Amino acid sequence: MQDRRRSYGYVGPADVKAAVRSGNEGHPIRLRADFDRWVAERSGAELAEPFTFVVDMDGVLRLAPRRSEHVTCAGGGRVLSAGEIAFSRETGRWAVLGVSNHSTGYCPDTSSWPAVAEALDRAGLGHPPGFTSEVVFRRCLTCQEHNIVRENYFVCVFCENDLPALWNVDSCDERP
Repeated sequence: MQDRRRSYGYVGPADVKAAVRSGNEGHPIRLRADFDRWVAERSGAELAEPFTFVVDMDGVLRLAPRRSEHVTCAGGGRVLSAGEIAFSRETGRWAVLGVSNHSTGYCPDTSSWPAVAEALDRAGLGHPPGFTSEVVFRRCLTCQEHNIVRENYFVCVFCENDLPALWNVDSCDERP
């Protein structure tokens, strides 16, 4: 049966996507052993702050340093989700401390959480029941600018027109 989850195309600056080079994708975390090897190579300073993540079209979690571009982490492709993720060590095991869908390059909807949860479950990482910080993205139908909706105020910060109630950022909205 074909997966009907929404995928997200890159909507950020074209020059950022043009700079993506093959081989610079985020580190794939398919299994717990992948994560254990990856985390063992991180410094304490790196682990003290969140990481950039994407869930690629194969459902694989990919991790990169926080200041990495999401489109680079994804190798330039579409994703099932994207954002920032932080880890902590609890009772001798690593788990997700916090996770958001904050990616201005992909602007994923909050409904992308199941893809993140599935990738984390496959990797054997404990996680919260949903995004610990949700970002609501909308594209203004008048000026076409991308907006972050704050405090349920669906008004464009650029032209002050109303924003749609439903997610609409990636106008292609292709399905996998």
